[in-house]
Amino acid sequence: MAGPQHDQITLPRFEAPPRLLLVVAPYYRQIADLLIAGAREAAEAAGAITDLVEVPGALELPPAIAMAARSGRYDGFVALGCVIRGETTHYETVCNESARGLMALGLDGTAIGNGILTVENEAQAITRADPAQQNKGGGAAEAALHLIALSRKFRPAGFGAGTRAPAGKDDPIRLAGRLEGGDQA
Repeated sequence: MAGPQHDQITLPRFEAPPRLLLVVAPYYRQIADLLIAGAREAAEAAGAITDLVEVPGALELPPAIAMAARSGRYDGFVALGCVIRGETTHYETVCNESARGLMALGLDGTAIGNGILTVENEAQAITRADPAQQNKGGGAAEAALHLIALSRKFRPAGFGAGTRAPAGKDDPIRLAGRLEGGDQA
């Protein structure tokens, strides 16, 4: 029985090649390598430049991406990893918290493709990770590329690729205390 047909939008074209950081949790190495291959293939098809870093597990993906995002070196990020259901509730915690962390970063304007597989068993993971099958690593890279294209479309005039508008007088960065002339902390 065939599943529903999925529609895909065309990969964006870029004047300047985007820089993508693939952030990988290689806990299940075979699956991680398949996800990486798919992500690199999709990035290459769009002319993107990729770097790769590894972290211990899926819970470390959002903090690692947040650290890298602060560096300003990358236009977008691809989170890659796999969580396979076990006998305890740890599965739900890892799935929910890693997704929540990535979503929070995305809502703050970070271009992220979520390629964290959440599956029942290894066979499901391989099917989803394999570039010749479902290619979820490639799909996550494509998602990041689409978000990068949107961020470039909406960025202020005069700012180049990989840059953000600086905080100005009307957009202060405040750690504590009072603003000049303000009544509130």
